[in-house]
Amino acid sequence: MADRSGIFAGDDPFQIARDWLAEAEKTEPNDPNAIALATVDADGLPNARMVLLKEIEADAFVFFTNYGSAKGREIEGSGKAAFVMHWKSLRRQIRVRGITTREEGAQADEYFSSRSLKSRLGAWASRQSEPLASRTALMAEVAKITATHGTAPKRPPFWGGIRIHPVEIEFWADGAFRLHDRFRWKRDTPGASWNIDRLNP
Repeated sequence: MADRSGIFAGDDPFQIARDWLAEAEKTEPNDPNAIALATVDADGLPNARMVLLKEIEADAFVFFTNYGSAKGREIEGSGKAAFVMHWKSLRRQIRVRGITTREEGAQADEYFSSRSLKSRLGAWASRQSEPLASRTALMAEVAKITATHGTAPKRPPFWGGIRIHPVEIEFWADGAFRLHDRFRWKRDTPGASWNIDRLNP
């Protein structure tokens, strides 16, 4: 096993990720939980966008989205996703690649109900990633949804969580003279034992 110490020490990569995120929450000016999420379409063409990571579980990373969006459709098609979290203030990043499953139960309901009312109504109104005639048309749809669903809208059936079960996690920290520190945790399948390697910068 690679010789790890300091910020890289520990036997649980998810706890290391939680610790790094907690540290970033003290230094990053905006959205320390932002991730650059990567997927591929049916032709294998990559796609990337920023989303907010909402939970680091015991063995997975969770974000929420409209399943009909481009990312939702691409994840459904491939069953895989990757992301990177980068914190400029800490000069660190975490890279993750893994297998995806949906979270459509109580956890998704709870998170949806915790969002602001306008965000919940917007989730119902937006046909995410589809062409939109104008902002006026979108606001008209929000008004229609508000009249239909009131002030306590339930989670839409097309909206919920995506859980990424990693097969690879890499922790990266900036080093002097661009000799960065990199440790990769890798396993064959989710739930299997990890192999840890120090990588060349």
